[in-house]
Amino acid sequence: MTAARRPALPEPPPPAPLAGRRDRDDPPPVPGTPVPGKNPAPPAEAPPLDPPPTARQLFAAYAKAGLLGFGGAQVWVRRAMVEEHRWMTERDYAEVLGLGQVLPGPNVGNAAVMIGRRFAGLRGAVAATAGLYLGPLVVLMTLVLAWQGFADNPHVNAFVHGLACAAAGMVIGNGLRMGGNLRPPPELVAIGLLSTAAAAWARVPLPLIVLGLGPVSIAAVVWRAGRAGGTAR
Repeated sequence: MTAARRPALPEPPPPAPLAGRRDRDDPPPVPGTPVPGKNPAPPAEAPPLDPPPTARQLFAAYAKAGLLGFGGAQVWVRRAMVEEHRWMTERDYAEVLGLGQVLPGPNVGNAAVMIGRRFAGLRGAVAATAGLYLGPLVVLMTLVLAWQGFADNPHVNAFVHGLACAAAGMVIGNGLRMGGNLRPPPELVAIGLLSTAAAAWARVPLPLIVLGLGPVSIAAVVWRAGRAGGTAR
């Protein structure tokens, strides 16, 4: 008698490939394609900026910001340049605004001249400045004529005080939003807080703050850039 044949055992499944490894038969990965467990996907890039504005577009954007900017048009100018029209990045606008802050005159007006000159030359500088000031000038002259009859009204005074508080809150909120987008290093945050304390509580004049903390801020930026360059090497 012949012995009964044993049933063939099933072959074990092949081992699962480890994360980040590939078999010999697999095609090579395409450059730039993330490999699971090895290199993460690159962060999403910011959308490209819109084409540079013309002098007419600058006038319209600044005219809108000037009419809406009760207590300061800087909030609305930043929104138009960075968020609404995407003509500038957050860092570009912050640098122009910072330069306008240390120059004589209103910071948003100085920034309007520089931004207009940057995009459309002399016509752009004139258009941006005119759009920023013409509309508020008409409104201001109208309010001055009407103020004589309502200056002693307590409700009008309360409205003006409330409007000033709302404008201050908008400026503070805009500054916090810009800081969150720029993510400055700790040393620059400390310098900013120190300058705020010097201006708000110690009543130090702005030229003295710029002369005292300006070199410190520049030295901090240079030190941070040198440290980043040494780490990259």
